[in-house]
Amino acid sequence: MAAGGGRRRGGAGAGGGGGGTTTPAAAPPPLLPPLLLLLALPGGGAVAGPEAGGGDSVILGMRLEESTKPAAGDPARGPIRVTEGSEVLLRLYGLGLGPRAGERVAFAELRPANASVGNGTCPERSQDLLVQPGPAEARDTWALLRVRVQPLRKDEQAKTYVLCSQRGPGQPWLPHQGPDGRIVVLEEKKSLLPLWLQVILIAGLLVLSGMFSGLNLGLMALDPMELRIVQNCGTDKEKRYAQKIEPIRRKGNYLLCSLLLGNVLVNTTLTILLDDLIGSGVGAVVASTIGIVIFGEIVPQALCSRHGLAVGANTIVVTKFFMLLTFPLSYPISKLLDCILGQEIGTVYNREKLVEMLKVTEPYNDLVREELNMIQGALELRTKTVEDVMTPLQNCFMINRDAILDFNTMLEIMESGYTRIPVYEDERSNIMDILYVKDLAFVDPDDCTPLKTITKFYNHPIHFVFHDTKLDAMLEEFKKGKSHLAIVQKVNNEGEGDPFYEVLGLVTLEDVIEEIIKSEILDESDMYTDNRSKKRVGNQKNKRDFSAFKDPINEQKVKVSPQLLLAAHRFLSTEVTLFTPNYISEKILLRLLKYSDVIQELKFDEENKRCPRHFLYCKNKAADYFILILQGKVEVEAGKECMKFEAGAFSYYGVMALGSVPGSEIRSPSHVGSLNRSASLSYHERSDSVSSPGSGSNNQLGTGTGAQYVADFSVRALTDLQFVKITRQEYQNGLTASRMDSCPQSPDSTAPKPAAALPEKPEPPAPADETTSLLNERNCLSRRSNHSSALENAI
Repeated sequence: MAAGGGRRRGGAGAGGGGGGTTTPAAAPPPLLPPLLLLLALPGGGAVAGPEAGGGDSVILGMRLEESTKPAAGDPARGPIRVTEGSEVLLRLYGLGLGPRAGERVAFAELRPANASVGNGTCPERSQDLLVQPGPAEARDTWALLRVRVQPLRKDEQAKTYVLCSQRGPGQPWLPHQGPDGRIVVLEEKKSLLPLWLQVILIAGLLVLSGMFSGLNLGLMALDPMELRIVQNCGTDKEKRYAQKIEPIRRKGNYLLCSLLLGNVLVNTTLTILLDDLIGSGVGAVVASTIGIVIFGEIVPQALCSRHGLAVGANTIVVTKFFMLLTFPLSYPISKLLDCILGQEIGTVYNREKLVEMLKVTEPYNDLVREELNMIQGALELRTKTVEDVMTPLQNCFMINRDAILDFNTMLEIMESGYTRIPVYEDERSNIMDILYVKDLAFVDPDDCTPLKTITKFYNHPIHFVFHDTKLDAMLEEFKKGKSHLAIVQKVNNEGEGDPFYEVLGLVTLEDVIEEIIKSEILDESDMYTDNRSKKRVGNQKNKRDFSAFKDPINEQKVKVSPQLLLAAHRFLSTEVTLFTPNYISEKILLRLLKYSDVIQELKFDEENKRCPRHFLYCKNKAADYFILILQGKVEVEAGKECMKFEAGAFSYYGVMALGSVPGSEIRSPSHVGSLNRSASLSYHERSDSVSSPGSGSNNQLGTGTGAQYVADFSVRALTDLQFVKITRQEYQNGLTASRMDSCPQSPDSTAPKPAAALPEKPEPPAPADETTSLLNERNCLSRRSNHSSALENAI
């Protein structure tokens, strides 16, 4: 009977690849009788060769019972898969098998040249599969065989063998038809390392993967600039960490390539070890992905993003080791990157980014709001111009160049509170000089010094800047010490005509500093918190009132210099008889000259030269006043002949309007033969015999005192005039004050005397401010003449 006449792979557990478990011999499956019946039928079965007879055997199929080295992934259908070097137990099914069935079974190598062998003879039997007798419990329909599988050659991974059988002794060896009669021998999969070593390596590789990933984020995030900053201003621990990291961080591309190569190498090795350990490619990919993501990426990067400096410093030895290990590959790549990308500078913030960074990090840094404003103001200094911070021209305090430095002008300067004041001429935009308040230290308000005299003497330079000048440049100019005030101007091209410089306002050093500190600087004299918004200062309790030093009674309406006032006083007391010390004391005369209406001023009208106000005296008109010309020229017309002549300074008129001197001859001006500036229209000569005013006689004022004086001449102004005008009543009050000042007080005065008793404890003085104290000191100087104060006030 030919072998393979009806292929079968037995019942329960059939299908090859027993999965590595030993299965006991089982009874012939229930399908065997029908198969035998099929073989008995004419033409039934696929047995090649002569018909069966006598002791011939027929092999219908086989299955794998057990294997010492089960093959991985043995399919349920197809050839039986075994592993090289293993020993397997096969169960054969057929007819007439018996205990000696193993002697008629062999295996032949199935090569591609004879893979499609038909009913021909079996190829050369192979010794790679050695058939040995199985257990002695064989039956006529099945038998057990042991097969020892020899190792494959070095370059072979799999080899296929076909089952060959003999029907009887001396019969040809015939191959089993179909894939069920084949055995595939697979290469044995050997583990790379022992299990315990693999587990240790996998754990170590996960740690290295996490370290490389964390250092890649932590170290590369620390740019050289930040490390340099930490070395200079960090804590002691941070300084030590930065000093360790900074040398290798300078080699940025070399460090980056080393970390990335190390990370890739570790992750690849980890995947290979997991594949060898698990034995499944898909399982190894899943396991390595989960391990790398959790322990190699998420955890280390979350840690190093917050503590990268400490982690990098403590693992610096490992980092240097891997840099040395990967040097042959990473160093050339890093040099190529340096050539292409250039040197790594680090994170550099410009002005806008730095300001924004300070704003964003405000809740987390230790800067107070004022410090943050100062830093922001200093950084924004270059982005602003003087036009943004200047005081507009209409809000500036300025002084006219023609002003007189009298009490009112200096009071106005003191109340303004400014130390540098622009001086303009004609228009406010025409700034000519700068007045410093310290220039007024030696100026007496009573001197009525012209402002231009002071400005010409000091001649402070004026600093002009254009409106688009940046504040940092303006600060540098102020730091040079030239001036702390500058005039802001621009070139006006609007309209027709040539361009001109237009003054916009003033900018001071205080304005620039206020812009830096982002706050207003207020002192005791400031009236506004901001010159641009004109918001007034809320509290002005310390504002001083300097008007208390002003003498409203003796204030002169016309300002004359002290020298001219002294000259007028000396001239009257020596040249005019009625004003000599025999009649009026020099002290009373000086007070009389300082009275508000005594010194007057007349502006000459060129268009109407004979205007009535130009006439100081009119011929044949009554007059009760005396006039002394201080400055200017007048025209005098006197006598019946209407003789005219001009007179100048220190000519006087109307002496007879004040009264007559006893023993002196009063003459009409028309009878004066020769007129000069000291005697014109007055007495011809002074009387040498004058009674003392202390004689008590009132006849000195008798002649002409009650009569009304009528001038027989006229005096007309030819230019602007300054003159002294003393009325009869003012002169009479001066005479009375002089007599009372010169007369001693009577010892029998009825003034109440203090009682001669023990002095009572003085009451505490009422609180007085500084102004009151100064006024009290000034009033102490005039207490000696309190008895004549009423008369002086009348003057």
